[in-house]
Amino acid sequence: MGRAWKSLLILAAISLTAAGCQNAVVNENRQLRDQNRELQAQLDEAHRTPPAAPVMSATPVVNVAPTAPVTPVTPPVSVTPSPKARPDFGGIEATEDAKAGTTTLNLPSDVFFGSGQATILPEAKKSLDKVISVLKKEYAGKAVRIEGHTDSDPIVHSHWKSNQELSEKRAGAVHDYLVSKGVDASRITTVGFGDTKPKSQTDKKKNRRVELVVITR
Repeated sequence: MGRAWKSLLILAAISLTAAGCQNAVVNENRQLRDQNRELQAQLDEAHRTPPAAPVMSATPVVNVAPTAPVTPVTPPVSVTPSPKARPDFGGIEATEDAKAGTTTLNLPSDVFFGSGQATILPEAKKSLDKVISVLKKEYAGKAVRIEGHTDSDPIVHSHWKSNQELSEKRAGAVHDYLVSKGVDASRITTVGFGDTKPKSQTDKKKNRRVELVVITR
């Protein structure tokens, strides 16, 4: 009886041990299955979720040192001087030559002298007085050259021997009148050109003249 009981105890122990081992194996298998299911679920989720867009790096911020305020530069204003008004020569024709630096006054011989004569007509002296006033005020100290000119017609009714002599005498008459009115004689030179420098080939009246050339430079 004692031996049989002992054997029963041994068998019970073995059964319990086997049962315990079997339960441990079952528990381990259950845990493995659970882990497999969890991994599979994670894989399925990964396949269903689209990949996240790459994160772009932010544009680097460059710190620029503040610069001093720029003061606008105003270009210099070029002021063009207004042209000087031409003096009043009493209606006498005046021509300026800036390149040569001269102002030339034209005294028509038909207005200032009688035909073939070298004496200034009284009515022409008023115009010449206006010229003298301008020479004193506007051209004080400037040199004046008086040029006598004639046409090419031969002298018939005159006591002058030639057009050259007549041109010289008329230039001399203007010279003497200027000096008599206070123009410094040292400023004045005279020359006669006769018919050698005509202004027109068709209008002889334009060729008969005395010219006052003021050196304005």
